[in-house]
Amino acid sequence: MYRQALNQALREEMQRDESVFVIGEDIAQYEGAYRVTEGLWKDFGDKRVRDTPIAEEVIVGVGVGAAMAGLRPVVELMTINFSLLAIDQIVNHAAKIHYMSGGQFAIPLVMRMPEGAGMQLGAQHSQHLETWFAHVPGLKVVGPATPYDAKGLLKSAIRDDNPVVFIENQLLYTTKGEVPEEDYTVPIGKAEIKRVLRPFDKLRAQDDAADVTLIAYLRMVGVALKAAETLAAEGVSAEVIDLRTLRPMDVKAIVESVKKTRRAVVVEEDWPYFGIGAQVVDFIQRHAFDYLDAPVLRVASEDTPMPYSRELELSALPDENKVVAAVRHVLASS
Repeated sequence: MYRQALNQALREEMQRDESVFVIGEDIAQYEGAYRVTEGLWKDFGDKRVRDTPIAEEVIVGVGVGAAMAGLRPVVELMTINFSLLAIDQIVNHAAKIHYMSGGQFAIPLVMRMPEGAGMQLGAQHSQHLETWFAHVPGLKVVGPATPYDAKGLLKSAIRDDNPVVFIENQLLYTTKGEVPEEDYTVPIGKAEIKRVLRPFDKLRAQDDAADVTLIAYLRMVGVALKAAETLAAEGVSAEVIDLRTLRPMDVKAIVESVKKTRRAVVVEEDWPYFGIGAQVVDFIQRHAFDYLDAPVLRVASEDTPMPYSRELELSALPDENKVVAAVRHVLASS
C-alpha cells in the first residue's frame, strides 16, 4: 500500500543514514495518524522518532534548526491544513536560509503533509494548498500518485539538500501498487507518462486525428486514467502525464506530449483560481501554442469551501465524468 511504501522509504533511509530522524505529532508510540511511521519508534527509539506537542510552528522550526546543524529531519504535519500555523517557518526560514546565508547553510528538510477531501472532514480539514508552496522560490514540492513513486520520491527528498514539501493525498494511503524490493529512487523534477499512446494512436497523432493529453498529479492521476479508459471505448486516445513534481515542473514532458496530441486537459483537485493547472496552461501556451488545435481546459474542484455533506462534497470534487466531458468539449471545439 501507498502508506507502506512511505514507511519502507523512511525505514531504509534511517538505516542508511544516521542523520535522518522523524518528528511530528503522535508518530512514535501511536505510529502516526495514517500509520506511515508504524514500527519506527520500536526499531529506532526516542532519539530518532520524536513525538511533539501540538505546535506546528515549533515542529517545523526544530526541523529547520536541525537541518542547519547537519541533520536530515523528516517533519510530519498531520495535515496540510495545519501547515498554515507553520507558514512563517516554511516560507521565511526553510525556503530562504540557504539564499540569505550566501550558501553557508543547506536545509535538507522534508516536510510531509497529507491533504485532500472526500472523507467529510469539513472545509478547514479538506484543503489543497500545494499552490501556496509551489509559489515560493527555495522550496521543492512533490506529490506522488502511486506507491512506487511515493517510496522513490521520498527517498530522493530525504537525500536532497534543499527543503522539500512532500504532499500525500489521504485517499491514496490504502491504494496498492508494485514496489521493487531493491533500492531505487525517483528523480525530483521528472514527470512520467502513465498511459502511453498506443502505436496506432501515435500514427494518428501525426495528423489532425490526434486526440488529447491529460495532465494530472496525486489522486487525480487515477481519475485521469479511468477517464482515458472510458474515452478509449469511444475511440478517443489519451496520453496521461503524471507531473509527480510540482516545483520544479517537467515542462519538457508536458510540451512533448501536447505537440503529439495537439489538445490538453489539466486535471487537479485544487481550487481553480491561480492553481497548479494555471501554471501548466501557461507553459503550454508559451512552448506549444503553435501546435494547439483547441483551447486548453482545466478540471478542478468547485471554487468553494469544501462542503461537509457527503453528496455535496462529492459533487464539488473532480471525477471521471467531468474529465470525459472536458475532453469531449476540447474535441468538439477543434
